[in-house]
Amino acid sequence: MFDHILPLIGRTQPLFTEDIKKREQEITDIVKNSRFLVIGGAGTIGSAICRELFARDPKVLHVVDISENNMVELVRDIRSSKGYGSGEFATFAIDCGSDIFKAFMKSQKARIGGYDYVFNTSALKHVRSEKDPFTLMRMVDTNIFNTDSTMILAKECGAKKYFCVSTDKAANPVNMMGASKRIMEYFLNRRSLEMPVSTARFANVGFSDGSLLYGFNRRLEKNQPIAAPSDVRRYFVTPREAGELCMLSCLTGENRDIYFPKLDEELNLITFSSIADKYLKQLGYEPVQCATEQEARERVDELKAKRQYPVYYFTSDTTGEKDFEEFFMDGEDLDLERFTSIGIVKKAADYEADKLEFFTRRIAELKTAGSWERTDLIELFNYMIPEFKHKETGKFLDGRM
Repeated sequence: MFDHILPLIGRTQPLFTEDIKKREQEITDIVKNSRFLVIGGAGTIGSAICRELFARDPKVLHVVDISENNMVELVRDIRSSKGYGSGEFATFAIDCGSDIFKAFMKSQKARIGGYDYVFNTSALKHVRSEKDPFTLMRMVDTNIFNTDSTMILAKECGAKKYFCVSTDKAANPVNMMGASKRIMEYFLNRRSLEMPVSTARFANVGFSDGSLLYGFNRRLEKNQPIAAPSDVRRYFVTPREAGELCMLSCLTGENRDIYFPKLDEELNLITFSSIADKYLKQLGYEPVQCATEQEARERVDELKAKRQYPVYYFTSDTTGEKDFEEFFMDGEDLDLERFTSIGIVKKAADYEADKLEFFTRRIAELKTAGSWERTDLIELFNYMIPEFKHKETGKFLDGRM
């Protein structure tokens, strides 16, 4: 599964095969004897984690997500590919920030003794989510406060370890999504004094739900042209690699470890437009560059008849687009020896309690007032991360095809 993605992102071999092979017995023994909860488990990364865990026959695997449809597909996918295990596998369509989730966690502690490991993959992950103040506030709730509250509940449930997805965009952030994850890491560091936590920063997940590459599939299904930036270079991992990295971080990482893939700038950075060209050629189409969006829209039927396909490539000019990707910052302590294809950021419990309390109070004040602007949140993020260089252009991805 997903093997077809590797040639598109400039690789021929999966990243973590050797690291997984060396630790397979250790990982399998842990999974077979443990109870797992995966929050946000019906998304691309969460479902990849679920597949990795299910393949190793866990005692309990529970999945929580707000998307009923994605949850149904996850169950069908696992049953159709892996079949049935000896443990309990169940899904629950619950919002992890709700009182219902708190009641759910309490009930599972009484019924099965709680969870040994809790994975949290729920997030607002799109840079486009910062376009308006209301979606931006939901990003604060989802990426920061829900993470903090679910970690508290994991501890109350007796969990040995809490894992949460971070992002490469948290390293020297230029957009609000990356900055929200950086602030989330501060909150996690505070809770790490109460229970162990580890995270992962990784690259774009190829063809993940809602991503530009995912959109390529939808455009062909709907007989629509493909559009992509020609100047944005990104690192990519496959969904399975994302799941493996998260599993390894949770099951083998030490407290506050941040795992990241070892990717080479010269070999692995690739533009979206070059992926689009490879994608179309893999499907038997020759990409034809159009000068405008309108030309691309108008020429779909004409070009498809000749096994060609219209593409529109442009120079990026939208808010929050980072010029380059990085997994760690200057001054962070790195372990590059433990794994073949994984690096580890070794974090101290660095956080400023006064700042976290101020952030919490200020968000509560804005919500109580019932009115806030993007600038209110940008200013608050600047206070939390003094080196935050928000890249504001006044243009957003929703203005693009």
